[in-house]
Amino acid sequence: MKKFNLILTMAFILISFISIAQTAKVDSLKFFTDDQIIEMDLKTNLRALQREKGDDVFQDGSVKMKFPDGTEVSQAITVGARGKSRRDICRIPPMMLNFRTPGTPLQNLGKLKLVISCGARSGDEELLLKEFLIYKIYNLLEDKSFRVRLLNLNFEDEAEKIKPYTQYAFLIEDDAEMARRNGCKKKDHPMYLTESTDRELMTMVAIFEYFIGNTDWSVPNGHNVKLIFKRDNDAALPFPIPYDFDYCGLVNASYAVPNEVIGTEKVTERVYRGFPRTLEEIQTILSVYKNKKDSIYSLINNFELLSERVRKEMTRYLDEFYESIEKESNVKSIFVDNARRS
Repeated sequence: MKKFNLILTMAFILISFISIAQTAKVDSLKFFTDDQIIEMDLKTNLRALQREKGDDVFQDGSVKMKFPDGTEVSQAITVGARGKSRRDICRIPPMMLNFRTPGTPLQNLGKLKLVISCGARSGDEELLLKEFLIYKIYNLLEDKSFRVRLLNLNFEDEAEKIKPYTQYAFLIEDDAEMARRNGCKKKDHPMYLTESTDRELMTMVAIFEYFIGNTDWSVPNGHNVKLIFKRDNDAALPFPIPYDFDYCGLVNASYAVPNEVIGTEKVTERVYRGFPRTLEEIQTILSVYKNKKDSIYSLINNFELLSERVRKEMTRYLDEFYESIEKESNVKSIFVDNARRS
């Protein structure tokens, strides 16, 4: 009888431990500072998601996450299709996952963008991993940036019309959480001109977009740039935060097309789209890139999910940038003389 009671007690403790693990809130800050891959199952009606063309339209779904320490959490969520161009060209659209159900273990994550491969081929997955690295590179350069977390994602179609499959994907930090950890807030706002944002950070963003060969962004149109505002100073100019880099030259996606307005002939062609700055202002920002060069190259070279060939292609592309800023005359020509005037 004592042995039976001991077994019951141990079983109760185990069940209680599992229950606690399921209901304990995941730390949203730690979630995006840990670099280990999360195994995640996502179940929803994928075919219905493919057909949905509206914005902010969500459907039921569920996720199960297995963390590197062996902890598993599961909960119901809602899932919405997002994006514009990729909805039309991708097998399954990018998604927004809403974890904000009170009392659930993942509620602190908020609403997260899920970035997935456009297709099922290895080349599509390669593009996703390159874009993931670009977020990580910008994290090295600037704290006011979106953090990301890599997943090994298992898709399950609730309607059983699409066979289960697995691919790499990544989650992008909730914008409100990103703002909060930087002493800022997100808010609805009117259109802002590029030069109506924080001058120093706008210079960093413009140079970064040149660094990766990206012209697919606009502050006034709110295109691939999020604005956040100082929490304790309403008069301060907003901070621009770049995101969505799949059209850049460093990724060099097959579906990306040159910018007709700017006049580029290929996606890998760099064009500086920042407004006039003094040479001193430009050099101050470029010093950050120079100081972080070894860390950036180490990040790329040690990312073994990409082949050595691809990693070398990425560093060669960045070599062109670093070579171009060695001479002050080149810096003046690119970032001062050829800055935007309108």
